[in-house]
Amino acid sequence: MPAFSFSGIPPTSSIFAAYASVSSFIMLLQTMFYQLVPRQLQHYLLNKLHTLFKQRRRRCTSATLVVEERDGISSNEIYYAAEIYLCAKIKPNFDRLKVTKRHKDAAVSIGFAQSEKITDRFEDIDDLEWRFASKLKNNSNNSAHKVFDESTNDVFGENAKRYFELRFDSKHKEKVLDCYLPFVIQSAKIITDEKKVIRLHTLSNAPYGSHFMWDSVNLEHPSTFETLAMEPSQKAAIVEDLDRFVRRKEFYRKVGKAWKRGYLLYGPPGTGKSSLIAAMANYLKFDVYDLELASIKRDSDLRRLLLRTANRSILVIEDIDCTVALPGRKGPTDDPNSHAHSQLPQNQFTLSGLLNFIDGLWSSCGDERIIVFTTNNKDKLDPALLRPGRMDMHVHMSYLTPEAFKLLAATYLTVDLHQDQRLSEIENLIKILKITPAEVAEELMKSDDVDTSLDGVLDFLKRKYENSLIGDDEV
Repeated sequence: MPAFSFSGIPPTSSIFAAYASVSSFIMLLQTMFYQLVPRQLQHYLLNKLHTLFKQRRRRCTSATLVVEERDGISSNEIYYAAEIYLCAKIKPNFDRLKVTKRHKDAAVSIGFAQSEKITDRFEDIDDLEWRFASKLKNNSNNSAHKVFDESTNDVFGENAKRYFELRFDSKHKEKVLDCYLPFVIQSAKIITDEKKVIRLHTLSNAPYGSHFMWDSVNLEHPSTFETLAMEPSQKAAIVEDLDRFVRRKEFYRKVGKAWKRGYLLYGPPGTGKSSLIAAMANYLKFDVYDLELASIKRDSDLRRLLLRTANRSILVIEDIDCTVALPGRKGPTDDPNSHAHSQLPQNQFTLSGLLNFIDGLWSSCGDERIIVFTTNNKDKLDPALLRPGRMDMHVHMSYLTPEAFKLLAATYLTVDLHQDQRLSEIENLIKILKITPAEVAEELMKSDDVDTSLDGVLDFLKRKYENSLIGDDEV
């Protein structure tokens, strides 16, 4: 084996001479850079170099979490929590933002545009980089998802697959999963509670393909239990039932029942069923989903829509007795060979599908939800809807009573009527006649003067009474 020789190594003096030359050249470049290059350009170039080297280092050690908007047919809680949490951190120096404001919105809503990034910090983790993205859904089996070109496509439509990417150093993976993401969810809940705006959701007028989507506006209905024209005992019973429902999460879990509550509001038109729903939403701070059954064609459409409703919400189906004719569990006839049975459309929307979501297996896909049915005629409802366990509380919205009139008049006229001589006459007529709160409210709104309004109500009731006597005589 040949011996190692130092004969090929340059002399030490040559090495130091070369080092001195390189050092002098670097110092010359540094001096020229700071003296000749403008300060703003200096900062820009240095930041770019720093970012370049930092990104190259992170590519080798980084991990990425993909947070999609949907988990199958269900919503992804982490996605919506991240959206709320990150929107609160948006700064004015962002290059692109999504800005919206509806007619009744109090302020401008700011959201993420395509490919926008935001960096967050959590405890000792400095670089938590979030990026919003959207891809075009493509159902073809031969092609992958195509990324949206935002100039020509709607990245916020129903055909978009929206998601966040969270990139961080892989050494923090356990802490991000166990601590940071729960922190984001909890922070989003706090932000939502502080800025809670009740939303009224309805089905979009234009379906994307074969699917419908929820659209929403702010619910600014002023109805409260204090202003609702109902018997005080009836209102107290409803409020007590609502309070008991929201605090019994562990009870529902213990007894093995889905955490939901059903209310059937029935009574003549104008008795305040819609106002009661608004009062319930304002009291609980729950969003309202107004479901029009006439728009639903199949049971699968109903499941898809209801799975996209949020927890802590009220699902409302108004006038269920006349909104749509629901086929029964077995169709028009029990004979599968009959002509009527053969005419039954495949995959149609059925009463069975609706009932299954009320108290069947699908009813457990969500927590703290209230289901409200309204009808003008309870007797027309299918008995299956009235079975115990489906509509837990039946609320009769009756005609106006003397006690309810006092509350109604005090609300509209802001005056105590106990000493008014017309009160007894008005109360006697209310006991005899079938008058709705909406009819009396309309009379109370015709004048700002208390006496004029009360005289108008009294005259209206007298005319109503005289007309009823004429009708009886004709019969």
